[in-house]
Amino acid sequence: MDFKKTFSHGSFYSLPEVEKQGLGKVSRLPVSLRIVLESLLRNLDGKRVREMDVKALASWKAKAERTEEIPFIVSRVLLQDFTGVPLVVDLAAMRTAVERAKKPPKLIEPLVPVDLVIDHSVQVDFARVANAIQLNMGIEFTRNRARYEFLKWGMAAFDGLKIVPPGMGIVHQVNLEYLAPGVHARDGVYFPDSLVGTDSHTTMINGLGIVAWGVGGIEAEAAMLGQPVYFLTPDVVGVHLQGSLKAGVTATDLVLTITEMLRKAKVVGKFVEFFGEGAASLPVPERATIANMAPEYGATMGY
Repeated sequence: MDFKKTFSHGSFYSLPEVEKQGLGKVSRLPVSLRIVLESLLRNLDGKRVREMDVKALASWKAKAERTEEIPFIVSRVLLQDFTGVPLVVDLAAMRTAVERAKKPPKLIEPLVPVDLVIDHSVQVDFARVANAIQLNMGIEFTRNRARYEFLKWGMAAFDGLKIVPPGMGIVHQVNLEYLAPGVHARDGVYFPDSLVGTDSHTTMINGLGIVAWGVGGIEAEAAMLGQPVYFLTPDVVGVHLQGSLKAGVTATDLVLTITEMLRKAKVVGKFVEFFGEGAASLPVPERATIANMAPEYGATMGY
């Protein structure tokens, strides 16, 4: 099974080639599942991802019984500080163990890019003064000096780890505005961005058309080390948005209405995909607002 194609700037894994080889009507798959399928093609090694995994997803049917698990290898991992710092501690401990075994410590490295954004644990001591952010950051770095010294070491020690310091914003907004590349290029191979994050509202990035959702710390650590994130082949619910928002109607109004409707539709554990001229008319902030609320209406994603 060979799905790799070349173009002027490098190579990529072709979804039309899957259909050409008779494995399934890929052109009719929901877009979110096509992104997942591309990951299976690119990581097909007979161990983590098997041919039967590719065939099962390529032949996905809208109303079939869901019994197969998908081994999804993400493009990167997003961490917030409450769960992210312990994972860096785990990497440091593994390095120590490897060094004691007289092996090169650099054997322990994240195998996908990892971004750790410090935001959840930041306290506010000063408010309503012009230099509040400078005062708060000064206290933050003094109060948690040992932690920041450790994280500074971690960023220098691990090639794939980047730390976003406190004061830059909320993790989901930072991810949306600064961290998401849209497309990755690695060893001449181009592929779409995808991620898991250690926060339920990681889905905010779905507003950019990026497949992502929140997971627990153990799953995130496995993903950091190149292991698949396993999940049951999902049902996909399409939401057709028609028309456009009238003057005075905000994204909050829209998302509260959508949340109420989807809770009644019982979309827990499902992928929700928005489409139609209404979806096309929404700018990124509105799309991100709807996607951010996926945990509130129970879906894995609001894509």
